[in-house]
Amino acid sequence: MKVVVVGTGYVGLVTGACLAEVGHEVVCVDRDEARVRDVNAGRSPIHEEGLEELLDRHAGGRLAATTDLREAVLDADASLVAVGTPTVDGRIDLSAVRSAASEIGETLADHRGYHVVAVKSTVLPGTTDGVVRPLLEDTSGRAAGDAFGVGANPEFLTEGQAVRDFLRPDRIVLGGIDDRTREQLDDLYRGFPAVPRVRTNNTTAEMIKYASNALLATLVSFSNEIADLCSAIGEVDVREVTDGVHASQYLTMELADGSRRTAPIASFVEAGCGFGGSCLPKDVRALAGQGRDLATPTRVLDAVLAVNESRHEELLRLLSRHYPSLAGRHVAVLGLAFKPGTDDVRESPAIPVVRRLLAERAVVRVHDPVAGASVGRVFPDESVRTAATLEDAVAGADAVVLVTRWDEYDRLADVVRASNPDVLVVDGRRMLDKHAFRRYEGIGL
Repeated sequence: MKVVVVGTGYVGLVTGACLAEVGHEVVCVDRDEARVRDVNAGRSPIHEEGLEELLDRHAGGRLAATTDLREAVLDADASLVAVGTPTVDGRIDLSAVRSAASEIGETLADHRGYHVVAVKSTVLPGTTDGVVRPLLEDTSGRAAGDAFGVGANPEFLTEGQAVRDFLRPDRIVLGGIDDRTREQLDDLYRGFPAVPRVRTNNTTAEMIKYASNALLATLVSFSNEIADLCSAIGEVDVREVTDGVHASQYLTMELADGSRRTAPIASFVEAGCGFGGSCLPKDVRALAGQGRDLATPTRVLDAVLAVNESRHEELLRLLSRHYPSLAGRHVAVLGLAFKPGTDDVRESPAIPVVRRLLAERAVVRVHDPVAGASVGRVFPDESVRTAATLEDAVAGADAVVLVTRWDEYDRLADVVRASNPDVLVVDGRRMLDKHAFRRYEGIGL
């Protein structure tokens, strides 16, 4: 198939590169000329494992990028809308989706043949049918279901492993206004014949995406609330508690040889300093906002957000056990990306931690093996220093606060032992051996 992917962010670029990998002819469309040049040169503008290799392999062949949406759509069988859908004042911002739908619709007025427009962006249930379809019909002057199909094809990609998730999917959700739409979308995924398909209407497809993300966010906040209870009770380590929970039949899989392996979802049942990124916080807020609009209370989702938004306070509380005043204290924050494997800093838990430290007049250094270059952009008016190495971050620090679970931080004990053995280590992810440090504090301990 000839496919257009509108948007070259984390979702759009991975989608385009992976569709090219499985044999489709793909054109990625973006207004950012620099991004277009990068893609056409086989360079990835974002950090995502395996993506650069796919771009290098397919750019100039089955994969191209352009700023000209009209030309790309006129020659394609399908368009996937993968633009950003941020939340503004607790409500989802559909301006980019609307713009893409209008421009595609204008092109469809002159398109020869049947074309499917599918929304891959995360949008609230009812958006594809209630917003995108009318825009396509109004701007094209044609009726959906006749000249073109309208579908919802949500993504289930985890940043840091998005290429692997796309090429080894656990499910494919195909929403559409009719069978013809769903069949054409199904043809996109002909390279994954054994993967379960969920064929449904657009609104249900959209809700599947939101329900999936809301579940993961709920597990994280539940685990963090349990961690706080462990701290309050005393003589309880939340790591031992979650190990016991992970051993249940609900969170383990029995393999063919009779052994058991922890299911991937168990990683969300772990205590820490909260979730971030471009998906979970935004999507839970948007779904809760839709509930308010529909006069349907979302008490659980509201609590999930409230717990998550207060997690940085727990790290500050652990610091205050040792330093009642942080004024003038040198604090190293390890991690700026919202999770390992990506350079994405959107809604990273590290951001409120750093801001609170600055408010307490601490001297702050930030280290991140990939996202360190974003320090100046995230804190443009603050005197936050970037540490080039882990050794640089630890040297001379009064405290080290670990926020992101990068593998590089597994060697923190060796670095501390060699250069600053008396530094206080605050483990916001409980990934370190608590016995490896002279002074250690951890979430849920």
